[in-house]
Formats: sequence, C-alpha cells, structure tokens
Amino acid sequence: MRAAAALSERTFLVIEPDGVRRGLVGEIIERFEQKGFKLVAMKLIQASEDLLKEHYIDLKDWPFYDGLVQYMHSGPIVAMVWEGLNVIKTGRVMLGETNPIDSKPGAIRGDLCIQVGRNIIHGSDSVD
Repeated sequence: MRAAAALSERTFLVIEPDGVRRGLVGEIIERFEQKGFKLVAMKLIQASEDLLKEHYIDLKDWPFYDGLVQYMHSGPIVAMVWEGLNVIKTGRVMLGETNPIDSKPGAIRGDLCIQVGRNIIHGSDSVD
C-alpha cells in the first residue's frame, strides 16, 4: 500500500464557464469518480481577472491570452483538485485534445463540445 500511496498525485482541473452554464458539472465529476479518482477540493467561484491573468501567465505572449482571460471571467467556474494514481496523465487523456474535433469519442471534449474556445474543461499537464 505504501508504494501505491507514493505514486499517488494531485491535479488541478477547472470546469469552464461553458461547462457550468450547460449543466455538465455533475457528469464531469462522475466520470472522474467512476475512474477511481478522489475529489479532495472543489469550489464554485467567479474568478477575478487578476487571478486569471496570474493563472494563465505562461500564455501571456499568445494571441488568444486576452480572450481566454475574458472568457474565463464571463461566468462561474468550478475549481477542483483530484487525487489518484497517475491522475495527471490519465486526466489529460480523459479530457481529450484541446481542439474537440481532434478528440476521440469517450473523451470529455470528444463527447461534450465542438469548439476549441469553449472546450468545457481545463486540466493541468504537470505536477507544477
């Protein structure tokens, strides 16, 4: 049991304003619970522009940065921390590709969205 606990990790996921507006929070949480991951923190918030600018600072030089910050500020979001064995890598597979057109059926984005700018969920890609 000690080895499994040592390999357990945490990841940060955010259900974006479009996912909240469309009522998909429960389905997304259910998918992660069914996979066997543990929800350790969750908060429904209206993120400030300052918080969003800080969160997405690594994207500040990309042309979509300002639009991303405005979009994420457009409505409530659900911020979550999930825990489990390989949750970061597995979670990214569960989310699907950033562009939903490239996502396979079964992935959250593949099943539930069609537009890259409104792709329902953001997930961390590393422990950092």
